[in-house]
Amino acid sequence: MVEIEPPTRRSCERCGREDVWNEEANNWVIRVDGGERLVGDRHCIHEWDINGGYSPIVEDGEA
Repeated sequence: MVEIEPPTRRSCERCGREDVWNEEANNWVIRVDGGERLVGDRHCIHEWDINGGYSPIVEDGEA
């Protein structure tokens, strides 16, 4: 059996902004670390680190 597992974290390769997936909001939200929001540069055109190297396919060994 194969499952699709979407990413739960992403970070911008240009400015360092970090987002996490919020299930309740069904949306990405800025990650908070030690009370600090990791916003990066708000004017950046974000280059997320989710690319061709990321595989959302998870196999449980029954396939």
